[in-house]
Amino acid sequence: MLTGQCLCGDIKLEYDGPLGPIALCHCSQCRRAHGSAFSASAPIQKIRARFTAGEELIREYESRPGKYRGFCPRCGSQLYSRVDAIPGILRLRVGMINEPLGKGPASHVYVGSKSDWFAITDNIPQYDKTERSYDPN
Repeated sequence: MLTGQCLCGDIKLEYDGPLGPIALCHCSQCRRAHGSAFSASAPIQKIRARFTAGEELIREYESRPGKYRGFCPRCGSQLYSRVDAIPGILRLRVGMINEPLGKGPASHVYVGSKSDWFAITDNIPQYDKTERSYDPN
């Protein structure tokens, strides 16, 4: 069981399923949304996730047609993203998880639009766009 919460603690989540591969997304939308060089997210099965507090507080922003980013309106924490085309999956922002994950990132995606002020210095696979098997955002 994984648990997580936003920065202020108003929104809490439990997840009892497998955590998919962690992607570090360098696209301009993720950089702007997170105020950082990249976002870190992993796919989870929506049916196995449960908000234990604050679900009614969650706000979503439609960042492109059919794609939504969930966040806490009080502290601004990014929680997840979801796309209409894949209704059973949330891309959970792994920074909200309380427990150690026991694994690191699997890939850097959208490196073709990464910031010029951040250098990728690890050996994790890099993709100009994304792996075809999932949408990292």
